[in-house]
Amino acid sequence: MSATHITVPSNEALVRLGEAAVAKSGGAVGEYLIAYGEVTLLADRDRIVQVLTMLRDDPEFQFQQLIDLCGADYPDRAQRFDVVYHLLSLTKNLRVRIKVATDADTPVPTAIPAYPCADWFEREAFDMYGILFADHPDLRRLLTDYGFTGHPLRKDFPMTGYTEVRWDEEQRRVVYEPVRLVQEFRQFDFLSPWEGAKYVLPGDEKAGGGS
Repeated sequence: MSATHITVPSNEALVRLGEAAVAKSGGAVGEYLIAYGEVTLLADRDRIVQVLTMLRDDPEFQFQQLIDLCGADYPDRAQRFDVVYHLLSLTKNLRVRIKVATDADTPVPTAIPAYPCADWFEREAFDMYGILFADHPDLRRLLTDYGFTGHPLRKDFPMTGYTEVRWDEEQRRVVYEPVRLVQEFRQFDFLSPWEGAKYVLPGDEKAGGGS
């Protein structure tokens, strides 16, 4: 079986993409950044639907798919949240990331007019971060329990003092109980699994030929 050849966009292609997006957006895209082989567009929050529609429909871009929409929390900033959109062009074999900034009270226009699949992505961002999306047809929690208070992916969300709702099979009813973090504290080194750790992982010492 022959190996699959993956074409990685050149830096020049990313520069052309970023410059074209800034030039054609009429000021809706303020600047672009290139890092880790991808281009990021920094867009005006109130004009995000215009930017997404341009990236979808303009022949120079043709980003047919919204593959992800998520939030990011920077509590030290006045506009503490980024809403991050990831688009894929099957035609151009390119990806692009778009970021807009907002705070806890100012809604971001829903991306549903440009990409209907944004529906549940935006509900998740609302549930996890409390980010509001204007004109969303059904903006309610998606992952947390009924009656849950707070937004678990905010950096200032407390790790104790909350209750969870679950179905107890033995009692055959819904029960409320304190949230328990079952995983003990770990330190992550974020090494690539292809490179391998520079130390012996628990259990690996048995592979050294010992009896």
